[in-house]
Amino acid sequence: MNAKLDTEQLYKDNVLGNYGLPPVTLVRGRGLRVWDDAGKEYLDFCSGIAVTSLGHCHPNLVEAIQKQAAALLCVSNLYRNENQAKLAAKLDEKAGGGGKLFFCNSGAEANETLIKLSRLYGQKQSGEEGKRYKVVCAENAFHGRTFGGMSATPKAKIQDGFAPLVDGFVFAELNNLASFEAAVDDDTAAVFIETIQGEGGIYPASVEFLQGLRALCDDKGVLLLIDEVQCGVGRTGTFFAYEEAGIRPDAIGMAKGLGGGVPIGAVWIDDAYADLFGPGSHGTTFGGTPLISAAALAVLETIESDSLLEQVQENAPYVMERLRRLQSELPEYILEIRGSGYMIGIQIAESPMDMVALLREKGLIVPPAETDVIRFLPALTATKKDFDEAIALFGEASKERSALIRKSATA
Repeated sequence: MNAKLDTEQLYKDNVLGNYGLPPVTLVRGRGLRVWDDAGKEYLDFCSGIAVTSLGHCHPNLVEAIQKQAAALLCVSNLYRNENQAKLAAKLDEKAGGGGKLFFCNSGAEANETLIKLSRLYGQKQSGEEGKRYKVVCAENAFHGRTFGGMSATPKAKIQDGFAPLVDGFVFAELNNLASFEAAVDDDTAAVFIETIQGEGGIYPASVEFLQGLRALCDDKGVLLLIDEVQCGVGRTGTFFAYEEAGIRPDAIGMAKGLGGGVPIGAVWIDDAYADLFGPGSHGTTFGGTPLISAAALAVLETIESDSLLEQVQENAPYVMERLRRLQSELPEYILEIRGSGYMIGIQIAESPMDMVALLREKGLIVPPAETDVIRFLPALTATKKDFDEAIALFGEASKERSALIRKSATA
């Protein structure tokens, strides 16, 4: 049996079938390119779903991992390690200082930490456990697949089959401050939102809305918790997407692009609330190990040394102009373009899965979102030339799909 068929069969026999995988096995990557086991090359605008922030196998990241792997891989969080301390200081600086960091393994774990923070805060404010525990989230949100994350995610496809969920989550309309004001009551401990809804279809929170939420939380004495798992770490051209609004959250969840391809989650908590987590109140085995922290430090250092935030800021208007020009040519198929920086959602006039498959055949890998959105989530190293290639392939595929839909409608 050849290697290609062997891998496919091993998956069928041994890997849980919860992903609905396409018939592709990726074996190698470099920059924005990946290759499958048949030697086919693809332009990767998925990036592990906003994970490989420097592209595949960036030399700085590879060197940092190799060097640290030869020195010390893992120690318990019962002991200090130098890399974690440096990473914490770096991320605290990015968040504006005056906070503490907790390291974990994923965005779901980071968000779970935020939910636990809201419970500890509510208990302290009310003086009674289980009294002030409600969390107001946005409709159409996605905060992960743990029980806390699912409960904060009002989507049947995420929640079905897992009842009963965690109590205390209520939902309001994104970018509708009055809706959030109505949802906050005396039992509310926190407001918890994504700066840009990623899995929900790339819906950004407006500057005015974020500023209004900050004022609302201050007025009502509730925490403002920000999920930047997908939109953070430079994806929008600022390190955190919320920075455009000029606000200071009480806590921030991050993950994905922070490790450049290795698993990491992190939570920044303002010093005013960091002491709510005392010894033994929360923990993790693998969070912030020397290896993972070395990788994250290499990512942050490369973003700075290569001026990647500035590159995203410079290229983003060009990309949006090109996409909107394409939309004007195919308005019946390309319905809307949303996003910021290198986090772009293209709403189309059909389910995204056929388009995802067609683009893959043409050599472009993109992830879908919701029921009708294609996402562009390339590495922060993507150039205008990379976008030109991706947009050309997307335009070609859009014309084919649009023609097919018209033909089916008149048949």
